[in-house]
Order: sequence, then C-alpha cells, then structure tokens
Amino acid sequence: MSARAAVAGSPAGAKQIDLGHSVHDLCTHYPELKEILHGLGFVDILKPGMLQTAGRFMTLPNGARMKGIPLDVLRARLEEAGFEPVE
Repeated sequence: MSARAAVAGSPAGAKQIDLGHSVHDLCTHYPELKEILHGLGFVDILKPGMLQTAGRFMTLPNGARMKGIPLDVLRARLEEAGFEPVE
C-alpha cells in the first residue's frame, strides 16, 4: 500500500492519505488517525475488533456517509491534522 507515498507539490510535512484505502489499512499506517476519526464521530473505531472486521472493507468516505459526516468536514479535519487526503 502506498499510504506513505510522497506526492510532488504536497504541503511540506503532509502525509498523503488515500481515501480509497480501507480504514484498517490507513489506521495501521497512521495509528494517530484512530483518535482523529473518533473525534469526528467514528465512535466505534476504538472498540476492540472493529478495525479487524468492518474496518477491513470500509473506506473513509463510506464511513463518513454512514455516520452522517460531510466529506468536506472529514477532509478539513484530516488536513488540520497534517494529512493530505487524495482520491
């Protein structure tokens, strides 16, 4: 997976995060992402086993839609935390 891949023209220090990858893969590469997502309303993400089950097939856009979190709010919070969301 290329979740850590650098992108030409990306903000200095920003970590590229591919919104098409599963929540499980993203949180494995960026453990701090779990707390960020929990703060946004992904309340089940900290429950044991959730990343190993639903997280393996759920993407951030799909999870946000299920939780009623606007995608622009998700993107803005990820950018505030130093991530660069890409499709």
